[in-house]
Amino acid sequence: MSTNTQQDSSSVVSFQVHPDSYKHWQLKVDGDIARLSMGVDPDGGIRPGYELKLNSYDLGVDIELADAVQRIRFEHPQVRCIIFDSANEKVFCAGANITMLRSSTHNWKVNFCKFTNETRLYLEDASEFSGIKSLAACAGATAGGGYELALACDEILLVDDSNSTVSLPEVPLLAVLPGTGGLTRVVDKRMVRRDRADVFSSLAEGMKGKKAIDWNLIDATAPLSQFAAKTTEMARNLADSVDDKSDRAGVELKAIESQSSTGSLKYSMVEFTYNETTRCGALTLELPDSAGTDDVGEIFTQGSEWWMFKMFRELDDALVQMRVNMKGINVVSVRVVGDVQVALDADHLLMANQKHWFCDEVQLFIKRVLKRYDMTAKSFFALADKGTAFAGTWLELALGADRFYVLDDADVNVNLGVSMANGGPYLMGNGLTRLETRFLGYPELAETVLNAQGIVAAADADALGLSTESLDEIDWEDEIRLYFEERASYSPDALTGMEANLRYAGPETLETKIFGRLTAWQNWIFQRPNAVGETGALQCYGTPSRPQFDYNRT
Repeated sequence: MSTNTQQDSSSVVSFQVHPDSYKHWQLKVDGDIARLSMGVDPDGGIRPGYELKLNSYDLGVDIELADAVQRIRFEHPQVRCIIFDSANEKVFCAGANITMLRSSTHNWKVNFCKFTNETRLYLEDASEFSGIKSLAACAGATAGGGYELALACDEILLVDDSNSTVSLPEVPLLAVLPGTGGLTRVVDKRMVRRDRADVFSSLAEGMKGKKAIDWNLIDATAPLSQFAAKTTEMARNLADSVDDKSDRAGVELKAIESQSSTGSLKYSMVEFTYNETTRCGALTLELPDSAGTDDVGEIFTQGSEWWMFKMFRELDDALVQMRVNMKGINVVSVRVVGDVQVALDADHLLMANQKHWFCDEVQLFIKRVLKRYDMTAKSFFALADKGTAFAGTWLELALGADRFYVLDDADVNVNLGVSMANGGPYLMGNGLTRLETRFLGYPELAETVLNAQGIVAAADADALGLSTESLDEIDWEDEIRLYFEERASYSPDALTGMEANLRYAGPETLETKIFGRLTAWQNWIFQRPNAVGETGALQCYGTPSRPQFDYNRT
C-alpha cells in the first residue's frame, strides 16, 4: 500500500469516555444482569474517511467497550452477568471495519488490534476473577471480530434462522487473519478440533445451527420467536453460577484529569515527558507523603479518588496515550519518586483488605495495568537513584522493565523494597510472577528475594539479582545517557520484536499466544502485498476487482 493512501488520526486520541456520551454502545443494568447493546453509529468513526456499516468497529468503538466493562466492575459490582447483543436487526457485528484497516498506517493497525486484544482479555479476566460472566446473544450475522468478541464471552447463543452464521472469513476474503483472538480461542478455549478449525476458518460463509453446536463453535441456538426468552434463561443460569453480590454498592469512576503540552503529559501523580528529537521519554510516578488511612470504609468512600487506584488509572491512561499519540518515542525511563516505606505500607493495607470487593478490584485493576505496561512497545529502562521508591507493587515496574539500573554509592541513600505483592497478585500473561519470569529455572532465587521482604539497600540489589547493573555516582549520568542514546539509535521494529520475545520467558498461555503468535503473524501479514498491495485482498474488497496473489509461500 502506498503511504499516501494511508491515514492516521489527525488529532490526539482521547481514551476518556462516559456512558452518557457513548456513540456506539448502550449500557443498561437491571439488578445482577447488565446489557451492552452494540449499535454502532455509521458516521461516528474515530477519524474521517470510512463508514462503520453493519456494526463494524474501529478504535473508538472499542474505547467505549473497554470503558463499559470497567465501569460494570466498579460502578455496578452487583452484576454477575453481561449480555452482549445488537441494536441492529439481522447483524450482531461484522468485525473490524475494512475501509478503516486498509486506510490506516501500520502503527495504527497494530495498536488498534493490541487494544482490542486487551479489551477481550479483560472481559475474560472479569469472568475468572470478579464473578462477572458474559453471554453473546447473537441475533444476526456474527463475523470476524464480531465472532471474536463472542468467543471472549463465556457462552454464545445464535439465532436459528435461514441466514445467521458465525464466521471467521478473514483468510478467504481479506488475506489476513482473525487477529484479535479468533483462531486461538477456537482451538485453545473452545477446544475445536484443529482439522475442523481449519475448515471453519476457510469458510467465508461460516456455520450455523446444529453443526455449529456440534463443532462447539457456539453453545446454543433459538428461533427468533424464542430468542429473547432463551437469552434471559442463559443469562440467569450464568449469573446464578457465581456468588451473590447484591450487598455491594458501587463507586463512581470520575474522569481522569491531565494537562497536555508540547513534550509533556501531566496527571496528579503521574507525568510523562518526552523529546521527539532524541526519541526518549521519562515516565515518573510520585508517591504521596503517607499511605493514608488504613480504614477500608474510608478507602471505599474515597472511591476512584483513593490515591493508589487513582495513580494506576493515570498510569493506564498514560500508557495508551504514549502508544497511540507518541509513536516516535522509543526509549522511556521509569522512576517512582517517594518513600519506600509508603509503598510498603500501601501494599500491606491493600493485602490486608482483600476481602473487601473494592480493594480486591483495585488490585485486579493494577494487575491489568501492569500487563498493559508489559505489552507496550517502548523500551523501558527503570532507574533507581536518589529519592526513588521501587518497592512492592512499584517494584513490579522495575521487574517488568527491559533493564533496571540502580545507583549504588555509599554517599547516596537509595533503597528498594519487597513485599508480598511481588509474590503472586500481579501475574503476567504467561501465568508467572515477574520474579518467577526473571529467575526462570532458578525458583530458589525468586524465593530469596521474597524472603527479603521490607527495605532492601541498593548495595544488595545486585546480589539479589534485581538490578541489571549497579553504578556509582561518578559513572551514573554518563553511562545512563549512553545507554539511552544507543537504544534510541536501533531499529524500532527490531526492538519491538526483541522485547516481545524476551519479556515473556516461560510457558505459553492463551494470552501469550494471542499476542506473541496470532497478532505477531497478523502484523507481518498486514505488510504483505497479498493483503495490502495495490492488488491485495484488503485493497480489492468491496470493489469489482479481484485480488491477485503472489502464490510463493515463505
